[in-house]
Amino acid sequence: MTPDPIPLRAPSMLECRNCGAGVPLDDHFCGQCDRILALGRHGDYFSFLGFPRRLSLDAQTLERRFRELSRKFHPDYFYNSSPTERLASLERSSYLNDAYRTLRNPAARIEHLLAIEGLPPAKSDEGGVKVPPALLEEVFELNEELDQIRESREEGGDRETLRRRLDAAREPIDRKRVEHERQIAGLMERWDAQSEAQSPERKATLEALRERLFERKYIDNLIATIEREAAEVRPDTAPIQPTGKARAEDRS
Repeated sequence: MTPDPIPLRAPSMLECRNCGAGVPLDDHFCGQCDRILALGRHGDYFSFLGFPRRLSLDAQTLERRFRELSRKFHPDYFYNSSPTERLASLERSSYLNDAYRTLRNPAARIEHLLAIEGLPPAKSDEGGVKVPPALLEEVFELNEELDQIRESREEGGDRETLRRRLDAAREPIDRKRVEHERQIAGLMERWDAQSEAQSPERKATLEALRERLFERKYIDNLIATIEREAAEVRPDTAPIQPTGKARAEDRS
């Protein structure tokens, strides 16, 4: 389930459909009658799970919260309840699964934060492939090397030599990915510190995160391209190992 875009003035209260009491948006059950609440318009996976908008989430804490809410929302507990409550349990269970799946993945967590902060991830221009400026040199050199490797492969070049060339071509891309991981980790820490202090520099940090995330996705695509070419230069079949009987005959 894709979260709804959060309006500029998001509602802060829900109305319980059972007793009519006003309930905070992030509550799951009515404080007056204890009935499960309809999901309503939410959109923020962090607050749904009871977390602030921080990018450093402890995996065990996240999993415990997920399991706790899974038990509370489970449709089996609402088998004899009203249709409204049964629907609410299904909606909240589904939304919980989406929230957990998103927040446990660091890249998806960043993308969700960007979306709810009004800064969607960077995309390629008009469906084309936009090369991030920071990667222009690496992309040019890699494409040139891959073209030569493909040409050599099609002409029957030695596969072991081609494999070594692919390994060498991948090394700078792998180093670039490690560098991006460090940069993203640093920006995540910076965001967490700024979000607590409500720093005016938060938007600049989000924009930097968006750019680094876009670059990392491009790097991942480059690695996938290298791996596809590597699959082409591997031998079609592995050498057949002799059986025990064959080995005995060879020794005789």
